[in-house]
Amino acid sequence: MKYQIMIDILMLLLSKRKLTAHEIADRYEVSTRSVYRYIEELNVCGVPVDVMRGRYGGIAIADTFRLPTGYFTRGEYSATVNALTAMSSQITDGDVLSALEKIQRQQKSEKRDLSVCGNIIVDGGTWGDSKSFSDKMRVCESAVNDSKCLLIDYISRGGEHSKRVIDPHVLVFKQNLWYVYAFCHTKQEFRTFKIGRIKTATFTGESFKKREFTRDEIDLNFFYTAENLLDVTFEIEKESLADAEEWLGIDNIEPRGKAFIAKLTLPDDGGLVNKILSYGGAVKVLAPEELKQKVISAAKRISEQ
Repeated sequence: MKYQIMIDILMLLLSKRKLTAHEIADRYEVSTRSVYRYIEELNVCGVPVDVMRGRYGGIAIADTFRLPTGYFTRGEYSATVNALTAMSSQITDGDVLSALEKIQRQQKSEKRDLSVCGNIIVDGGTWGDSKSFSDKMRVCESAVNDSKCLLIDYISRGGEHSKRVIDPHVLVFKQNLWYVYAFCHTKQEFRTFKIGRIKTATFTGESFKKREFTRDEIDLNFFYTAENLLDVTFEIEKESLADAEEWLGIDNIEPRGKAFIAKLTLPDDGGLVNKILSYGGAVKVLAPEELKQKVISAAKRISEQ
């Protein structure tokens, strides 16, 4: 009985997205204390259900969450939908109609979302995308287009979790990464959030009026300042040229003898050294000296391990 109620609550939240504890308790004739216990167990199972208090209060499942693709195979989906459709034409049963609606909604969510803008098609997913990133892109894009407030669970580069309400104004694509430029209710100012660092996103049910801003106000250097930007020079071997061009841009690379030279400015963070090492020696640091020493030290640690 307990697990049946948990599954029912999950399906209900997938359909309604947000309810109060009292609504759930009344529906299943249990106490609100039991409802919160079921929610805790769903979280343990990996289902992102939030208990929100105050202005945006209620029990909500993240809008970025979908049942795993393997929950039903495509054949099972089709067979189930066909059977329920046949039943619904013969039996006016509310439960049958409700089940059909839920399954059809889930089936639609399995389709890959492609953003189309004029002559540009954007596939927000990664190679081998498990759809978690695509779902986050879909929610952020909807929030931008329809001026919907989002409650996000954000993980910073330092690993700190924070929950905050944001008003997404525009999506930003830079260096093969997606960001959302949004007004943060917590900081009361515009911030740039990396979509890959959003753990969950949930519509609060409220809309916002877009604030005026100009293109120049969006800091595309994000958290990088003059202090942590480096003027670098690389020597690139021919076999890694194609990958290096996608990373550094073809305009920054010129042929020199049997190799290629790249000169540009890059952020000096841990990711830079790791990126250089990922080329397995095919990208050589010519300058600055401090970056060369960081790569050497990192390579030694790898060798020792």
